[in-house]
This record gives sequence, C-alpha cells and structure tokens, in this order.
Amino acid sequence: MKISCVILTMGDRIAELDRAVQSALSQTDDVEVVIVGNGADVPEITARPQPGSASTIKKIRLERNAGIPEGRNRGVQECTGDIVMFLDDDGWYASPKIAAHVRERFMREPDLAVLSFRVMDPEGGSVQRRHVPRLRAGDPERSSPVTTFLGGACAIRKSAFLQVGGLPERFFYAHEETDLAWRLLGEGYRIEYDAETVMYHPLVLPQRHPEYYRYNARNRVWLARRNLPWPLAVIYLTNWILLTLIRERSLPALKAWFGGFIEGIREPAGERRPMAWKTAWKMLRLGRPPIV
Repeated sequence: MKISCVILTMGDRIAELDRAVQSALSQTDDVEVVIVGNGADVPEITARPQPGSASTIKKIRLERNAGIPEGRNRGVQECTGDIVMFLDDDGWYASPKIAAHVRERFMREPDLAVLSFRVMDPEGGSVQRRHVPRLRAGDPERSSPVTTFLGGACAIRKSAFLQVGGLPERFFYAHEETDLAWRLLGEGYRIEYDAETVMYHPLVLPQRHPEYYRYNARNRVWLARRNLPWPLAVIYLTNWILLTLIRERSLPALKAWFGGFIEGIREPAGERRPMAWKTAWKMLRLGRPPIV
C-alpha cells in the first residue's frame, strides 16, 4: 500500500508549512506529499525527502479559495496512494513511524475506512475535548471506534473515500468530515480513533474564524437534510438549537448562528441519501446516536 499526504495551505504560514511537510517526508515509510495552494501559490519551502528515500512532493494551485472539503478532494484526485493522510499546514507528526503504523493497520483491517489521530498541544501536551471524536472524551489516550473524525489529523482509505463521493464541497468549512463519516458507516466501513498516532497542533479555537457560527449552523442543517431520516433530522436539529441556546451567551454569535441555521433550511443541501435505520442503530451502539 502506498501512502500519500495532502496538505492545504493559503500560502501565509511558510515556516509552519515547511515543518508539516518535513514531518511527512521524515517518515520511515515513503510518502507522496501533495500540497494544495487553496487560492494561493504554494510558497517555496526547504523541506526535502531524506537521502535514498522515494518520497516525493507535488504542488498544485487552485485559482480560488475553494474551502477545505473541495481543496482536500482536489488533493485526493492528485494522489497516487492507496491511503491518504490529511495534515493541517500548521500541524506536524510527532513520530516518524506514523505512516508505517497507518499502513499496517489498513492492510490488516480491510473494513477500516478512517483512522482519526490524537491531536496534542506541543507546549503543554494537553488534548482538547473537541479533538477526541466521541462523547466520552475524558481519556484521550484510549483508542475506540467512533462515528466521526478530525479532518486535518487522519488517514483515509482512498477507495472508500471515492466510493461515497468524497467530502461535500458545498460545506466549505465545518462538519464535512461528519457527512463523509456517516456515509462510510452506511457502507459498512469502520472509523477508529487511534491514540497511538499523534499529531502536534498549536492550541487554537475554531471561533477564530469570522464565519464560524454561520457555517457551523448552516452545515448542521445540511448534514441532517442530506443524511438523516426525517424523524431523526428533526430531533438532531432541535437538540442543537437547545444546546446552542444553553451554551452561547454572545448575542452577535447567536445572531450569526441562527442566520446560518435559516440559510441551511433555505439553500440547497446537495444530494439526499438518508442513512438506513440499521446505520443509526450501529451509531447508537457505538455511543453516539445521530441525534447529538
């Protein structure tokens, strides 16, 4: 099995991109690195394959910032690997043996579609709860089956990715991984959080993005409209309205969130392929039913 690594960049974090690429090229297994300039030229970097390595670097440029899902989809199209690792341009791999570990697991487990990595703060070694893709996130060192994954810290079987249509490009940012995960589960694949595979990433909050609340709400509606039987969609969206009202105290944030929610109802969500009830039951047994 050949390993590829897709890294998106907007060309504004050159030193961080260099570090990310070098961490991929420094793996003990050969890795094809595909750098996607998302509406920007890929900057010149110093990272190079190790002497004697068959690892390579490929650069492509999108004419506009097409968003995270479309950028990653384009990266996958350019890959020749059987397994694709996605890496944020400001993150890096903690060990040079991650690609070998990933290859071994995917070769041994043919029903495995995604490995979600453990994301750690390089300064304090802490793990944010939102980076552990399950409800019981108190022990980030425990691996487990899950129902979603982290888009910038994962490895995906390319054939499974293509089988379900890749990431939903209309989403632009937020919840695109969950949409893909639910469709993979519906096809009988497994998704696992693997605590042994560690990626370092600076401690940042998603709220730093100006459109965070709008995209978060809009894409939750689209996620439900695309993937859930209508009774579950109603429960799912009602739950998130209540959770948002309980958690959020900022009036501008609430205004943006509900504006995005209305946009999600009014605007086309893309192809609707509601999951089977047996898939919803599988998610319930895994500890995260598709209503929260």
